[in-house]
Amino acid sequence: MGRVRRTWWRGGAAVLLLAAIAGLVWFEPWALWVDETVREAPPSAAAPTARPRADRPPPAPAAEPVTVARGTFVGHEHPTTGTARIVRLADGTAVLRVEGLDTSSGPDVRVWLSDAPVREGKDGWHVFDDGRHVSLGKLKGNKGDQNYPLPAGVDWEEYASVSIWCDRFDVSFGAASLVRT
Repeated sequence: MGRVRRTWWRGGAAVLLLAAIAGLVWFEPWALWVDETVREAPPSAAAPTARPRADRPPPAPAAEPVTVARGTFVGHEHPTTGTARIVRLADGTAVLRVEGLDTSSGPDVRVWLSDAPVREGKDGWHVFDDGRHVSLGKLKGNKGDQNYPLPAGVDWEEYASVSIWCDRFDVSFGAASLVRT
């Protein structure tokens, strides 16, 4: 009887150890305490790449980028602050510019454009994947300033908000309503 009990205890301990390891891999709790600060320069007008011919005047300088929408982040699952801007460049492309971001790190955190309205508090945690959304990629850092080019063919005006979205747990860390300027 003693030998059977020891075998059960060892088997149970092995199962608990494997469950603990799997939980650590899945939840990545250390990510909540690791900050990554990003300091990307604002998007700028493209400089001319070709040298002008001697018999032609130099090309006109490219137009400055224009902010066409902006919003301020509110916290959801985690306290989140900062601003979001949609910036149109001279070549017609658009970039989401996130400035002064301060949120938590986490596993598989992404930046989304969504057609969902921003709701404050717990009401806003899970709404951004209910309708249409576009992932602009992984969050580069949980602090600082960063740029996310909008994919070709994406009309930002079809999306009402930006969410810092944890894809692993389907929850918004924070979001900003996009308001035309």
